[in-house]
Amino acid sequence: MSMTHDEIRAVVAETLGTQSNLQREEMDAVVMRAIVTILTSFGIEEEDRKELRADFQHLRRWRKSVEQAQSYTFKAVITVIATGLVGAIWLGIKVVLGK
Repeated sequence: MSMTHDEIRAVVAETLGTQSNLQREEMDAVVMRAIVTILTSFGIEEEDRKELRADFQHLRRWRKSVEQAQSYTFKAVITVIATGLVGAIWLGIKVVLGK
C-alpha cells in the first residue's frame, strides 16, 4: 500500500502539530510551577491570589492619587507665584502713579 505525497504531508503535519501542542502544554505546566514556587517563596499561597490582586489594585490607586496630589500642588505653587508677581507689579504701578 503506497501513500501519496499529500497523504504523507498530512500525516507529518498532524504529527508535528500534536508534538507542538504537547510541548506547549509542558511549557505551560513548567511556567505555572515556577510562578507558584516563586510566589510561595515570598509567602504568597495560591489561595491568596484574590487578596494579592486587591493589594496591587490598592497600590495602583494610591500611586495615582499621590501623582494627582503632586500635580495639584505644582499648579497651586505656580498660581501663588504668579499671583505674587502680579500683586507686586500692581503695587509698583500704584506707587509710580501715586507720586
